[in-house]
Amino acid sequence: MAYFPLFIELEAAPCLVVGGGHVALRKVQKLLPYGPKLKAVAPDFLPAFRRLEKEAGLELHCREFRPDDLAGSALVIAAAGDRAVNRRIAALCRAAGIPVNAVDDKEACTFLFPALVRRGPLSIGISTGGASPSAAVFVKERVEACLPVPRDTDGADGFGEILAYLASLRPRVKGEIGEESLRAALFSALFDACLERGRPLTEAEYAALMGQVCSRGCAPSIGKEREG
Repeated sequence: MAYFPLFIELEAAPCLVVGGGHVALRKVQKLLPYGPKLKAVAPDFLPAFRRLEKEAGLELHCREFRPDDLAGSALVIAAAGDRAVNRRIAALCRAAGIPVNAVDDKEACTFLFPALVRRGPLSIGISTGGASPSAAVFVKERVEACLPVPRDTDGADGFGEILAYLASLRPRVKGEIGEESLRAALFSALFDACLERGRPLTEAEYAALMGQVCSRGCAPSIGKEREG
């Protein structure tokens, strides 16, 4: 059976990763951009953990896992490198009602860690329900290739920048346009215009587009028309 995709708020949420190896490190690196208060527990850590401790505020505890480490956790990743330890952690989490992912052990998990595609506020999670991680990576790579605005040569996230720009415009557009259908037409036109240019609009471009939409009462034809 397929798993239902659920997006949760992790900003400042206490989360725990048990493990200090390469698998645990990958989980930490994927979680940190979402802003959790992240703690890692393990007898030993790869050097990269120490860098994240300094650069990203990762909290490290160099010792064996203890049940009281789970207290207050909103989410737990069991990546201890020992299946029995991971299963013990998972059982404790289930009893406490804490969402837990035990790596490479679907039966012990209450949620699966998806293959992630992130562009600024855009997050896409891909899962095959544990059937084939390779298939999830296959789909992830093709999703990344299909994004209309790739990362530019200096490393900036063009698509994420556009989404952040559109989000910043929402209060302004709602304040300037009372009619819901007209607002929807403007948001659609703004998105198309940004994609065509590969960047947010200038103030002059925004004003011109606003004028076109309001005068016609519908979105102007900008760039390639979307199907459907």
